[in-house]
Amino acid sequence: MTPGRRSSTFTRLLRHGFTDASAAERLLDSAELAAVRDDPVLLDALGATADPDLALHGLVRLLEAQPGPTARRELLDTLIAAKPLRDRLLGVLGASAALADHLARHPRDWEALVTYEPRDLHPGVAEFERGLAEAVDPVSLRVAYRRCLLSIAARDVCGTTDVAQTAAELADLATATLRAALALAEAAAPGDAAACRLAVIAMGKCGGHELNYVSDVDVIFVGEALGAPPGPSGTGGGADESKALRSATKLASHMMRICSETTVEGSIWPVDANLRPEGRNGPLVRTLSSHLAYYQRWAKTWEFQALLKARPVAGDLDLGQEYVDALEPMVWKAAERDNFVADVQKMRRRVVENIPAAEIDRELKLGPGGLRDVEFAVQLLQLVHGRTDLTLRSGTTLDALQALAAGGYVGRADAVQLDDAYRFLRSMEHRIQLYRLRRTHLVPEDDADLRRLGRSLGLRAEPVTELIREWKQHTGVVRRLHEKLFYRPLLDAFAQLAPGEARLSAEAARERLVALGYADPAAALRHLEALASGVTRKAAIQRTLLPVLLGWFADSADPDAGLLNFRKVSDALGKTPWYLRLLRDEGAAAENLARVLSAGRLAPDLLMRAPEAVALLGDGDGGGLEPRGRAQLEQEILAAAGRADNAEDGVRAARGVRRRELFRTAAADIVDSYGTETKPAEADQGALVDRVGGAVSDLTAATLAGTLRAVVRGGWGDTLPTRFAVIGMGRFGGHELGYGSDADVLFVHEPQEGVAEREAADAANKVVAEMRRLLQVPSADPPLLIDADLRPEGKSGPLVRTLKSYEAYYRRWSLVWESQALLRAEPVAGDEELGRRFIELVDPLRYPAEGLGEDAVREIRRLKARMESERLPRGADPKLHTKLGPGGLSDVEWTVQLLQLRHGWAEPGLRTTRTRQALAAAQAAGLLGTEEAAILDEAWVLATRVRNAVMLVRGRAADTFPSESRELAAVGRYLGYGDGHAGDMLDAYRRTARRARAVVEELFYGA
Repeated sequence: MTPGRRSSTFTRLLRHGFTDASAAERLLDSAELAAVRDDPVLLDALGATADPDLALHGLVRLLEAQPGPTARRELLDTLIAAKPLRDRLLGVLGASAALADHLARHPRDWEALVTYEPRDLHPGVAEFERGLAEAVDPVSLRVAYRRCLLSIAARDVCGTTDVAQTAAELADLATATLRAALALAEAAAPGDAAACRLAVIAMGKCGGHELNYVSDVDVIFVGEALGAPPGPSGTGGGADESKALRSATKLASHMMRICSETTVEGSIWPVDANLRPEGRNGPLVRTLSSHLAYYQRWAKTWEFQALLKARPVAGDLDLGQEYVDALEPMVWKAAERDNFVADVQKMRRRVVENIPAAEIDRELKLGPGGLRDVEFAVQLLQLVHGRTDLTLRSGTTLDALQALAAGGYVGRADAVQLDDAYRFLRSMEHRIQLYRLRRTHLVPEDDADLRRLGRSLGLRAEPVTELIREWKQHTGVVRRLHEKLFYRPLLDAFAQLAPGEARLSAEAARERLVALGYADPAAALRHLEALASGVTRKAAIQRTLLPVLLGWFADSADPDAGLLNFRKVSDALGKTPWYLRLLRDEGAAAENLARVLSAGRLAPDLLMRAPEAVALLGDGDGGGLEPRGRAQLEQEILAAAGRADNAEDGVRAARGVRRRELFRTAAADIVDSYGTETKPAEADQGALVDRVGGAVSDLTAATLAGTLRAVVRGGWGDTLPTRFAVIGMGRFGGHELGYGSDADVLFVHEPQEGVAEREAADAANKVVAEMRRLLQVPSADPPLLIDADLRPEGKSGPLVRTLKSYEAYYRRWSLVWESQALLRAEPVAGDEELGRRFIELVDPLRYPAEGLGEDAVREIRRLKARMESERLPRGADPKLHTKLGPGGLSDVEWTVQLLQLRHGWAEPGLRTTRTRQALAAAQAAGLLGTEEAAILDEAWVLATRVRNAVMLVRGRAADTFPSESRELAAVGRYLGYGDGHAGDMLDAYRRTARRARAVVEELFYGA
């Protein structure tokens, strides 16, 4: 051979798919293959395998392991002469290093692949039982098991069986293996075998006839005493039930060890009994009556879902069938349980959340768009509709999917796509496990492994690239379809279906909506018909959007309200070209809208008054839910007021901006609190409170500034006879306004030079009166109530005072409660210089030199105690009153304000109008401990969140939790509690408030 040139054999090997042609040449030159090394049949057959290098290496090892030259010659002759054997043997060797190891240890087992009779193509349990019949101990059982597995793998890699048939054969082999293992356990303990009846119930993939190559085999054991009467009411019939259960437990445990323990021949697979009642903490074996008692009283939704696949496979099959028959009615009533759909979906989410971040993108089974998504979606539909349609009661995923499509419960096109995706993903899973016979669901990262995997699935041109592309395509299909699968047929009930398509019946649609949590399924169906019927482009887009929207509505506490509100918005904007395009094309908009429309009354009410605000929910440059700053808001409102022809129009424009921005703030709060599919809920509750408080306070200040500008321009032109400022008080001054808060203010004025006191006062009072009137005029925009009751002399005093009048009053008559109220004073609108001078005036009052005297401290404590006893509404539960109850807002705020009054003169950090900032400053100054500060902060934040939630849900302010169950659930959902956990929410509030009250008793009352 000319130096530098490769041999023709080397080139041929590369062309046949070998990656290490040099090593392959050496193997072909070995003595074992000398007789056939130039036979083109062999090279072609090796090149057709998933991994020609692996297949050739395995073949050489198998030949070396043969007992002598005659045996080697027999193998080679058969290999070259018999194409079925050649394809099977080399196919297995090229796909499974583990089975190549088995053949090297048991060199005559290749003969199991020679038979090619029709009955050999699809063996069942009986054939596998014959294959295992000679096993006399755990070691020989493993050898016989691998020999049977070898034949299954050979049919699989050659395409003789498809993925569903392969999975069924693996389940049948598992059934035969469990029977053989139980027989060995009974032979080892004949006394125990004679003392009891024991049934082995297959669960999971084994029960569903869809097992993997390497998977835990899930089982449940049922035991009875011999002689116990048949049926669930049996109590042992006088036999010693305890003794029988002990014997059955010994047999079951031994059977599990026979299958699971590692021997010189490895293990078969783990037998997992953790799906039994009480899981690992429950007895391994129970009587039938004990099983029934558990499922009747204690079982969770997922346990009934698991029973979909229950199937008696070993031991006393009559007892096993009694078990299945007794539990079956309960399985098909599971969909009637409260929060059924939410429970199933929550369990699915929990599975995804527990996947390590580094593995989630490679997880075939549990990851988003994986096998479990298909299985959960199918099982959900089975449980809802299988109550009345017996054709759906199959434990096998693909069979159930086909039945769902035939019955119209799933669209045929969706079913075909899911079937294709599921088969591809299961094939990937099978081939990944087959290589090393290890339990894994992770797609490999190594190129060589990906190449073998791709070639094993028939992808030969660019196996790695094609594999990744097809895998991502199929997972994308599953992710897109698995949730909408539940909702799409609800719309097809009103659409014009293609010939052959089955329609979801009205009763089936009603069942499905009830399972989703809709209280009025008839009304929901009417809304769906109105939205999705017809052949218009609008109806077509709605049919695309609604399956996903219905899922998001169902994730709320009030799906009915979400769907009704969506219909109202769609009716209002249906002819607007951008509306449906926004929902269809902008990823965030549709989900944000669904969350907002189903979270309560406030946000939808704000939206209905100006539906075009839907545009804010998009993620494009023109929308967005980020709150706008005060300067930006003031600029817009002042400009609008300046363009108006009169005060009414100017204030109307200001209120319109306020309505839109309230909607923006509420929508952002809901979305951040609920989370979305791409962004988890905000974990920092304090940040949510601060965001709402700051946004609403800035908006209120800007609205007052615009209203003041409009009123002044309407009555006096550009110059008012008196300088005028608005001072924010209470929550307004503290930047802590909620959705339902009034604006607590003081009004201060100072006559312009040369203007008489009376003229100035009259002008200032007219401004205040007109501002209050215009901000409360009935209109489509929510009113803004101005509360000036914190002014000197309260309701008896004048609404507006000059700065000198304030100074005279505070010097002579100021009470300690007024000093406390002034801690929150901050200019919010009007003349900035006048506002600044007002603050300079009141600073000595709210931060008195050397702090409060003891008499003043006692007075504040007395006022607080009187307020607690007199102001709490009659009939209210004090422990759940967020404002006046123990550990509520008042407790925390008065405690913080007392610290400010006593120490603000010496600690600059305490000179703030904001509760949380003052609390943090007090902790930093050592005035209270870190734990005490954290307890007070948590209680204040939680109480504020509850008040915001109640306003969002009910559309009106309240200081207590709602009593109506749906409203209470909606408050819980906003606070992060799932369906059915309202009680946990109330307990958590009481606990948080109780801890805060203990701190208040110590710090405020000095207890």
